[in-house]
Amino acid sequence: MEIDFSEINYLQNPTWKELHADYEQFLLSMSGPTVIDVTGVNTHKCRVFISLLQGNEPSGFIALHRWLITKNVNDLPQTNLRFIICSVEAASKKPFFSRATISDCQDISRSFGKPEHQLINQDNSNTRAQLIKKAIREVKPEAVIDLHNTIGPSPAFAISCRVTVEALSLTSFFCHTLVLSDVNSASLMGQDFSCSFVTIECGGRFDEQAHEIAFAGISHIANSKSIDYTHQKSNVEVIYRPLRLRLKGNTELSYADHDEGNKGITLKSNIEYLNFGGAQKNELIGWLDGDGINNVQLLDKEGNNVIDSYFYSRDNQLVCRKKLHIFKATSSKQAALNDCLFYVAKNTNNED
Repeated sequence: MEIDFSEINYLQNPTWKELHADYEQFLLSMSGPTVIDVTGVNTHKCRVFISLLQGNEPSGFIALHRWLITKNVNDLPQTNLRFIICSVEAASKKPFFSRATISDCQDISRSFGKPEHQLINQDNSNTRAQLIKKAIREVKPEAVIDLHNTIGPSPAFAISCRVTVEALSLTSFFCHTLVLSDVNSASLMGQDFSCSFVTIECGGRFDEQAHEIAFAGISHIANSKSIDYTHQKSNVEVIYRPLRLRLKGNTELSYADHDEGNKGITLKSNIEYLNFGGAQKNELIGWLDGDGINNVQLLDKEGNNVIDSYFYSRDNQLVCRKKLHIFKATSSKQAALNDCLFYVAKNTNNED
């Protein structure tokens, strides 16, 4: 069936019949991106949740469906809520939630940079991105929460381009860590919605706990009269501007349990464990060929390669120079090549 990228569907206070018995049936019932509006006690305020911006990140969708079918119809949320479900077609391809995008649509998460007046003659992903931006702006939200999953196992964390009391409060409903990130002008977070915006990485996409985190966060925010600092649920650690560890040029990438003498760089096959506790000073995380540390780069905001401040080569081993925070480490070779090996920031709580 041909996909119409210029359409988005709307549901107002959907019934149990419209929502179906389980989230897979609900997913199959939708013909494309869908907006669900739920009326709250205070109809002058609205909070927006984004899910399935990428079709293989299901926790937000699973959680919002659970919240919609389990809430008491007589118990209204404290404000209006708008749920925007984006990459329905990709998510519904079997096996469910296995594709980030569909074949004729590039990654929508990097398609939000063009203004609305350039809508004509854009590609499919840009057309859909404009619809999503419009669906957010038309309700003038007081907050936008974009629900995601990491590719591999990971604890939950939030990302924001600004550290505000509202961002800290929103983060606290889901997790205990907020990562301050530089803005990508083509991302959804890089757009101006005149309100607080946080991305929640709920955890690994196959992890039931990630679905629980998304559900608990939606429930807390729906029931909260205010999202300012007085309603912060717990303390939040802020980690400032992590950098992306990336391969140089056509460097080859492998994963192994020990040094196998591969070309390029070989990361430890259990590299995802770094997401949970970070890396210690002098910790081995992989192996290098004859080009050593020159296989990888770590560019700061000014474009300087600061790899030597974070890692060094010990014989042919890739070793951490300091205690480090690690995010989005993955054993997926394709994901690492397309984006980065992982995100890294110095641990400021330890001088080492």
